Amino acid sequence: MEKKPNIAFFGTPDRAVIALDALKRAGMMPSLVITQPDRPQGRKLILTPPPAKVWAEKEGVSVLQPENLADKTFKKTLVDGKFDFFVVVAYGKIIKQDILDMPRFGSINLHASLLPRLRGASPIETAILTDERPTGVTIILMDKFMDHGPILAQAEVATPHWPLPAEELARLLCERGGELLVESMKGIMTGSIKPIEQDHSKATLAKKIAKEDGLMDLSADAYKNFLKWNAYKTWPKSYMFVGAEKTRVTITDAAFEEGRFVIKKVIPEGKKEMTWTEFERGNK
Repeated sequence: MEKKPNIAFFGTPDRAVIALDALKRAGMMPSLVITQPDRPQGRKLILTPPPAKVWAEKEGVSVLQPENLADKTFKKTLVDGKFDFFVVVAYGKIIKQDILDMPRFGSINLHASLLPRLRGASPIETAILTDERPTGVTIILMDKFMDHGPILAQAEVATPHWPLPAEELARLLCERGGELLVESMKGIMTGSIKPIEQDHSKATLAKKIAKEDGLMDLSADAYKNFLKWNAYKTWPKSYMFVGAEKTRVTITDAAFEEGRFVIKKVIPEGKKEMTWTEFERGNK
């Protein structure tokens, strides 16, 4: 293989950082990280940098945070960088074809499903919600359509148990996906990997998750509620409204035991975490 590729990495959340760590371990550090702008977070709306930016600054990698990818200065920076690859992992913005075509070897994407299944914004959460197994990761050569490009590499990923909370499953998938990113770039550079078109007739969609999707119906199927709690544990979290005053209660720990969805711990709005037993005792 020729020299290490010059990589620009597009990614934003913790899941992107897992892939960045895999590239670092393989000696394929990106020379530029493109991520979302800092956003207000929390009750106090404190301006907070995305995890990919935090990682890049710690590693001494240059960072760009364009609000608009059509910005001429931003696009000129990408052209002047003479990149071999753009690597995209959970970036959160649509990247148009003129940018995807800039690198010498194209733009590749780590998608956390076995494409063409679960194209879209929430493959990990949707796999848990729909009890879809096996699960895995796919590396594609990107085109202008969402998660549509030809496959470079794909692998099923074993889990220690099922279901896992979304962030635990994301860690497993993105760690394996990071390895596949490295293998794919090497294969493209040496000519040993040939892209294979997806079977588009088998495509399914993973919709974008909304905050209100976390609302629980405790009269619903118990196992489906347990799947939902795992899928939404980090965000938007699973919650319900309790009592005459409709107090919002977030479920922080739960289990599936003897066919029942068992709530272990909760955070009532405005209060600290407590066991479900303590909450019930105080709200009879």
